Amino acid sequence: MKQLTRMTALVLSAILAIFLIIPSGMAASAPLYSADSLFTDRDLKQEADLSEAVRYTVADGQDIRITSAGVYVLSGEASGVTVVVEAGTEDRVQLVLQGLTVTNRNFPVIYVKSADKVFITTAADSTLSVTETFASDGDTHTDGVIFSRTDLTLNGTAVLNLSSAENGIAGKDDLKITGGTYVIRAGSKAVEANDSIRIAGGTLQLTAGTDGLHAENSDDPVKGYIYIGGGNLTVSAGDDAVHAQSAVQVDGGTLSLTGAEGIEATYIQLNGGTLSIQASDDGINAARKSSAYTPTVEINDGEITVAMGGGDTDGIDSNGNIIVNGGTVNVTGNSSFDYDGTAQFNGGTIIVNGQQVSSIPNQMMGGRGGNFGGGFGGNYGGGDRGGFGGGRRGNGGR
Repeated sequence: MKQLTRMTALVLSAILAIFLIIPSGMAASAPLYSADSLFTDRDLKQEADLSEAVRYTVADGQDIRITSAGVYVLSGEASGVTVVVEAGTEDRVQLVLQGLTVTNRNFPVIYVKSADKVFITTAADSTLSVTETFASDGDTHTDGVIFSRTDLTLNGTAVLNLSSAENGIAGKDDLKITGGTYVIRAGSKAVEANDSIRIAGGTLQLTAGTDGLHAENSDDPVKGYIYIGGGNLTVSAGDDAVHAQSAVQVDGGTLSLTGAEGIEATYIQLNGGTLSIQASDDGINAARKSSAYTPTVEINDGEITVAMGGGDTDGIDSNGNIIVNGGTVNVTGNSSFDYDGTAQFNGGTIIVNGQQVSSIPNQMMGGRGGNFGGGFGGNYGGGDRGGFGGGRRGNGGR
């Protein structure tokens, strides 16, 4: 009997501790992605080891072909040059741009056909451009000044200027940016990838005819995500400044986003950073683009400012749920919030048109609101987000 009483007391103590840690109504939240699993030490190293590097100086009309692992330094000024990487599936190739200037008419300046992984490291300011519509390479439509069919990491200490009639950087697997400065002007997308775009640092100044950052994978609903953990990002986009199929997670950094929409994805999780969004449609939009999630905007921390244009526009719009657990959200416009599911206001500060509010308003007629509304548990249980964990771990950085 004494043993049973002791066990009961322990159980009660544990329950009490949980209630003390998680206030009533608070949705238990965890980051979708961990930076530790997304970036390797080599991804984050901004200078290359040049002790055994092979050096190339470009010349007009003469392609450079790289077929094995190693470090390759590229410099000089030329036109009609493509650096083709066609290495083995276990080879890691590092291209060091040391004052490289190349102008092509209709084909990528850097074309990665095969390798385990390729690093592009800026060591001195470089300029790469493609002036006309891209030509195809057999069945492959090359559509970026830097075009990669395998994992790609961009890092370094210098400036890379890209100009493109179509896309600036296009990757078919994971694309990571951890350092350097990138000034990209693109007729279509500035930076795109199929599996993920992961940003740990650096400075990006993007001007895009369509999307600034774009991640989409039609074959896998878990992929096609964007992670931003730091850096400075300035985007002027004709469509979405940041667009992902499955999820966008912002943990840090300074983001200044201008476009028809600032951020669009199925699940949007803001955990930190400073975001300034100017949009003519929706500032932040959780739409049904992937079956991996219920559309949700979740704000846990950060300084978020959303300024909307006139007309039928929404500052923060969700086809599902909105949860605010912390941070400061400042929205100006005709419609501040619009959601089809439920809203939870568990902490933080919300300012609408200059006035602090105590609940999340809803522009949607018939929408269900309230400080601690129900209906979100499926995201954290055995349903939408619960089913995502295994896939997320499987997409860890290499």
